[in-house]
Amino acid sequence: MWQIAIVFIIYLPLVILTGHYLYRVTLQQKTWLDPLLDKVDAAIYKVCGIKRVNMTGKEYVLSLIISNAMMVFVGYIILRIQALLVLNPNNINNMEATLSFNTIISFITNTNLQHYSGESGLSYLSQMLVITFMMFTSAATGYAACMAFCRRLVAKTDTIGNFFVDFVRVITRILMPFSIVVALILVSQGSPQTIEGNQTVQTIEGKLQDIALGPIASLESIKHIGTNGGGFNGANSTTPFENPTVLSNIVEILSMMLLPGACVVAFSLMVAYRKKKTIFGKQGLAIFTAMSILFLVGLVTVYIAEKAGNPFISELGITQELGSMEGKEMRFGVAQSALFTTVTTAFTTGSINNMHDTLTPLGGLVPMFNMMLNVVFGGKGVGLMNMMMYVLLTIFIACLMIGRSPQFLGKKIEEKEMKLIALCILIHPAIILLFSALAVATPSGIVGITNPGAHGLSQVLYEFASASANNGSGFEGLADNSTFWNVTTGLAMFFGRYLTIIIQLAIASLLANKVRHSDSVGTLKTDTTTFTFLLVAIVLMIGALTFLPALALGPITEHLQLYS
Repeated sequence: MWQIAIVFIIYLPLVILTGHYLYRVTLQQKTWLDPLLDKVDAAIYKVCGIKRVNMTGKEYVLSLIISNAMMVFVGYIILRIQALLVLNPNNINNMEATLSFNTIISFITNTNLQHYSGESGLSYLSQMLVITFMMFTSAATGYAACMAFCRRLVAKTDTIGNFFVDFVRVITRILMPFSIVVALILVSQGSPQTIEGNQTVQTIEGKLQDIALGPIASLESIKHIGTNGGGFNGANSTTPFENPTVLSNIVEILSMMLLPGACVVAFSLMVAYRKKKTIFGKQGLAIFTAMSILFLVGLVTVYIAEKAGNPFISELGITQELGSMEGKEMRFGVAQSALFTTVTTAFTTGSINNMHDTLTPLGGLVPMFNMMLNVVFGGKGVGLMNMMMYVLLTIFIACLMIGRSPQFLGKKIEEKEMKLIALCILIHPAIILLFSALAVATPSGIVGITNPGAHGLSQVLYEFASASANNGSGFEGLADNSTFWNVTTGLAMFFGRYLTIIIQLAIASLLANKVRHSDSVGTLKTDTTTFTFLLVAIVLMIGALTFLPALALGPITEHLQLYS
């Protein structure tokens, strides 16, 4: 457990410092990188013809969607003709049409669900110009939307900013410098960064083996900093080249946790600055604490479940002093595997350092439930936006119970906002459950399910939960590289990403246009311990009411069968 404790000890001061930096970037205040990066930004604005003027809400959303659509078009073409292009030393063929569709949607939505193995399915050009590039742009899109959402929510005037300015500043001031630091650390630990082709070597058994090389470190750094998750190799961060040592494992965990947590700190400062300057405002602390409670409950559950081992193996008289080590790397063990598993699904990264399909039933339930909730910090900025929907819902429910007018930051929450909040919360489970039902009810879906019974259903639920939450990890037993799975998960990723962002920005716009009211004795306080626990209860209650029947048929049944 000391390995887990060390990560948290490093994380807390780091996330506060990063949150303060992100706050300054969000409000376009001066930072120590400005003397250099102002010139870089100005050159980008000039080349791209960007006018730094404030946009309306509709203009902001349209700019986001159209820019993403253009990147999808170019990226799709590159994947379809990669065999004809340069930087293809391993002679990789063109990617098939439905797989190209799934891949390009996956990376533009920051999901990085991979129905292919990178070392055998993509050229180096595709890895860099499509995959790595979109890891920057999809993360920047999410954080730009979060910036606009937060500014809209707390501003005294009707302002949202400029999407392209937010987009560029996130890349140049946050994603790029942070990724360079992480990439250098990974290279120092043994991750390759080269454009040489694969090398064939002779093993100690006398057999030949291909060693996959390539620009791995640069992809790995933004993969975790941007909460992307897609691996250069099919086995992701379980492979030594992607995650060589315990130190690299800790760095990757911290990279996943850093910016989602910093978004909460930045929002907290935006709220607190209306009254006074502070290190961490009470409003943000309440939200951060609620997220942390959900995260820690999940982490403890995974750790205990994996440490207990497999009862079938125990019945054979085999001791499991290290816990259940199936699908785990010996250099990480149960502790760092459990932490990585919980972090990657709570912060919706999708990177893995162990095979989630081999987790015990309860160990697998936690990452699945994290993605179903999609509010435990989350990733690429939208995690905070998702949690804010529950914050507003909790305020509305609590005020109805005590007979007060629902109000947040001086803005009344009324019928129109509540309809959109309810719709936003319901979209995610609807995508997961409807597509899962389609998969188990059609021959083309069933043929991809390789495990019988409860575990087979768990694989389906996990796949669509991962797609809709824009996570990207998977129970890798599915035969998912087929037309059915490529198309359905592609649609789940698309709707799970853009519908919620559009609705959330619309809700923030509605609140921004309302008259601000001063707090009074009758105003519900949303920065107290009581509100924090009420928020946690509402999140768990809605999650349980929505997903418990499906979970009971999947991982819960599997757990009962295992111990019966």
